[in-house]
Amino acid sequence: MIAVIDYKAGNLTSVIKALRAVEAHPQVTEDPDVVRKASKIVLPGVGHFSGTAFLEQHGLKQAIAERVAEGVPLLGICVGLQWLYQGSTEAPDAPGFGFFPAICSRFDGGGKVPHVGWNAVAVKEGSRLLAGVPDGSFVYFTHSFRAPVTDETVGTTEYSGAFTAAAERDHVMGVQFHPEKSGVTGLRILRNFVELPC
Repeated sequence: MIAVIDYKAGNLTSVIKALRAVEAHPQVTEDPDVVRKASKIVLPGVGHFSGTAFLEQHGLKQAIAERVAEGVPLLGICVGLQWLYQGSTEAPDAPGFGFFPAICSRFDGGGKVPHVGWNAVAVKEGSRLLAGVPDGSFVYFTHSFRAPVTDETVGTTEYSGAFTAAAERDHVMGVQFHPEKSGVTGLRILRNFVELPC
C-alpha cells in the first residue's frame, strides 16, 4: 500500500489518478498509524512550506521519519520535495525533514515568479527515479521557491539559474515539478517509484 499524505491543502485527485494509472494502490491518509503500515509514502505538496506544521501536529512527520529510517521509499512532490531539506526561507521557523542538507529559497533572478509551465530537465545518469527519462524531457512546474543544486540532485532545470528539479538519496526522493501533470514523462517517473523494491 502506498500512503499518500493528506495535509488538508490542495487537490489530491490528480495524484491518486496518476498513481492508479501506473497500477499502484494508493491510500489517502492523515493517520500516522496507516503511514506506519505503508510500503511506500508519497508526500504531495501544494502551497506554503509552513504546511509542515500540520504534519508535526498530527504525528505524521514522526511516522514518516520512522518509516524512512526503516528503509521505506518516500517521494516528495513540489513543496513535498522542499520539505525533504532542512528548511526554507519561505518559513524560517518551520523545520523540514532534514534528509538533505540545504535550505530552499525564493527565485531571485530576472524571471517571472512564480515559475509556471513546461521546462526541460537535465537528467543525471544513475538515478533510479528518473530511469528511462530522456535528457531534456519537459515536465510541468508551478512554484516560487526552489532547492539549490546539491550532491542529491539528479535532475536540474534552468530558470533564473539552475535549481534542483529532482533529488534522490537512497530511498528518499523528490521532484519539484508535478509528475501527475507531466504526461508520459511524469507517469514514467511515478512508475519508477512504484516499482522500487520495498
